[in-house]
Amino acid sequence: MKKFLFGLGLAAIVIVWLVVWTALPWFVVLALAILLALWLLAARTGRRTLSVTRVGLSTLSQRLGSTAVIVVGIAGVVGVLVALLAMGDGLTATLQQTGSNDTAIVLRGGSGAESNSVLTRDDIDVIEQAPGIARDAQGKPIASAELVVVANVPKKSDPTTDANVAIRGVGDEAWTVWPNVKIIKGRKFTPGMRELDVGEGAERQFAGLEVGKTLRLAGQDWTIVGVFASGDAHGSELWGDSKSVASAYRRGSSAESVTARLTSPKAFDQFKASLMGDPRVKVDVSTTRDYFNKQSEGLSKVIRIVGITIGVIMAIGAIFGALNTMYAAVATRAREIATLRAIGFRGTPVVVSVLLETMLLALLGGIVGAVIVWLVFNGYTASTVGGNFSQVVFQFRVTPELLWTGIKWALAIGFIGGLFPAVRAARLPVTTALREL
Repeated sequence: MKKFLFGLGLAAIVIVWLVVWTALPWFVVLALAILLALWLLAARTGRRTLSVTRVGLSTLSQRLGSTAVIVVGIAGVVGVLVALLAMGDGLTATLQQTGSNDTAIVLRGGSGAESNSVLTRDDIDVIEQAPGIARDAQGKPIASAELVVVANVPKKSDPTTDANVAIRGVGDEAWTVWPNVKIIKGRKFTPGMRELDVGEGAERQFAGLEVGKTLRLAGQDWTIVGVFASGDAHGSELWGDSKSVASAYRRGSSAESVTARLTSPKAFDQFKASLMGDPRVKVDVSTTRDYFNKQSEGLSKVIRIVGITIGVIMAIGAIFGALNTMYAAVATRAREIATLRAIGFRGTPVVVSVLLETMLLALLGGIVGAVIVWLVFNGYTASTVGGNFSQVVFQFRVTPELLWTGIKWALAIGFIGGLFPAVRAARLPVTTALREL
């Protein structure tokens, strides 16, 4: 019973420590590390702990294989975890950068996404006359009725595999509604012609989208005449004249959404209230920032859950690897530890020294994993299926916050992996340990 209660107490300590540890910001951890260093250098018990730790570290060269298990295992945990979280952050950032608070998007009521929405010509006329929309020098509303269709385009990484790419049919107003979209190669498409401008992200990821190339869509040949940069989700799309796209795909005069530039962010409430109260239309209205944020929430949450789940599974494996290694290290040093205790060293220096050794190895593994994932994945371009069932091209974002998260995971693994062997070393009877061969 006594052993059971002791083990239960250790488990409780681990759980409480993990809860507190996950909430600590980096500067608190830095302050704790400084306090630990001062204790090791200034206090008598601390100096003894430092001496025992030095002895333990000096034997690492004799057990390189088992030591590498800890470092490589934890580096793998940190690498996989940070890479998956960087994927989610990159996708979220790309979609969130697409919208703003001074533009509004209107969809058919209950649609949720452009791919599920249909607006008739009469709906579009009502929307464009709603109060709160900005107007150009000629008094025309700055509103873009847009049509989105999906085409199959081969990937550059695997030309035998097709991916869904969004083709957005737009009018001249779209370049004003989305001022961040800038032509960087070639020119804008000519209205009425079967010409396309492609986002730079799409050009990087998919084959046959270079300027001058011809793309076969809906049984017709379309010429790539320009490449645009947008810094957001539009960089994954192909833009063409709305009437030409509608004609090729037999969509008539309908659109899937209307994006309008407002006179100011404050005008949104008036714009929304006018349309929601108009019996002629049944629509959903939101700012483009809110719309694209919602588009990113579901997929980003799934990626984050998958990343943490895989990280936890791998962390459990790394913890067992650390436990085995440190139990073996304690066993081989049993007589040495017993001798130290026999000449006056208490249990605290022994426990802390084993923990320090394990956490230093964990820190090394965490740094190795963080450096590798930063070198390999930071800025890496990938694509995944977005809200319109088409590919969204984005870049992995390996931020300092994610790297710190990986380091915290590494130290947590080191703490758990070293705690139980450390306690065993301190509790081993001196007489028993001295008889170990």
